[in-house]
Amino acid sequence: MPRKVVITGLGATTPIGGDVPTMWANALKGVSGAHTIEADWVQKYELPVTFAAQVSTPASEVLTRVEAKRMDPSTQFAVVASREAWRDSGIEEVDPDRLAVAFATGIGGVWTLLDAWDTLRDKGPRRVLPMTVPMLMPNGPAAAVSLDIGARAGAHTPVSACASGTEALQQGLELIRSGKADVVMCGGAEAAIHPMPMAAFASMQALSRRNDDPEHASRPYDLNRDGFVMGEGAGALVLEAEEHALARGARIYGELAGTSVTADAYHITAPDPGGLGATRALKAALFDARALPSDVVHVNAHATSTPVGDKPEYIALKEAFGSHVDNVAVSATKSQTGHLLGASGAIEAVMTVLAVYDRSAPMTINLENQDPEIPLDVVTSERKLPGGDIVALSNSFGFGGHNAVVVIRNV
Repeated sequence: MPRKVVITGLGATTPIGGDVPTMWANALKGVSGAHTIEADWVQKYELPVTFAAQVSTPASEVLTRVEAKRMDPSTQFAVVASREAWRDSGIEEVDPDRLAVAFATGIGGVWTLLDAWDTLRDKGPRRVLPMTVPMLMPNGPAAAVSLDIGARAGAHTPVSACASGTEALQQGLELIRSGKADVVMCGGAEAAIHPMPMAAFASMQALSRRNDDPEHASRPYDLNRDGFVMGEGAGALVLEAEEHALARGARIYGELAGTSVTADAYHITAPDPGGLGATRALKAALFDARALPSDVVHVNAHATSTPVGDKPEYIALKEAFGSHVDNVAVSATKSQTGHLLGASGAIEAVMTVLAVYDRSAPMTINLENQDPEIPLDVVTSERKLPGGDIVALSNSFGFGGHNAVVVIRNV
């Protein structure tokens, strides 16, 4: 019997809250984090999309000036979220050789990389900062977090586009189940609200063009959805072997009961239209959790608000759950937070844990005319989850055909 893995700490910095309590309160109310970008570069580069979902609390207000200067924004977000999760866990002492990190990103230090290129081009090689490489590398957030908490059992960096944060949870689960660690800090961070990624996503028609109405731009499942809203931030979860948590009298939010990862092998950006890879991921995650489809009461869906992306996920849910899909409360929280790429899975996992713990599902906003081809029970107002033993899922699907699912069970 594998070791049971529980969640004992949560942290986040997001467009709808700079900490978990604020984020969660706003998620239940249905607050949009999308706004017009107040930066000179929007006009300078004549970007076709002029809005995004930026973090509500700048990392510079939380970190010291020296800390912030030596970190890319993605790493700053990771440290902010992981410190909150660590405090929340109440851990005072842990063997560093039994403590690991699995912190993901989809893109990494894009601000550092492109700023350094501008410096090289305009001012020459001597002006490129010595810290550029450790700041831009994708494992920067994981490395910084491991240094911050003294984790010596490994510092891992899943990089699988928008499934990255969820894959970090799978790595953390397996590290504890295998006996290689007792505690793992898991999460995902992203800071890609930069003119180049914004221009690139816009060029491929992935971003909403509702420049005159940013707060209503992200509209998963709506007939008039036209793309996602770029988001930024980080989410963090402290995973712990149950016996380790119980021995120190920890407060336990829930059990990370199962995970799965599959690949579509279909297209570099488009999901398999039949949802085949996503279906296998859903079924495998439930099997890993020793759960039945009928146990599931809530899903935090990937639901990016793209015309081609939302429907295959519904097909997969229908295939995995059968007629029970009609009884599942589905939340599409990217409608509030925007799409945080490699951080989205971690933040949505935090929300899924809280949904189970508080027995409340977060809201989906901006759903005015639901696509009849996606007849899910979407949470658009206050929704309590049932009592008793329940299971909830969080889905993440990324460019490259990555599919990842986590299963949360109450304790």
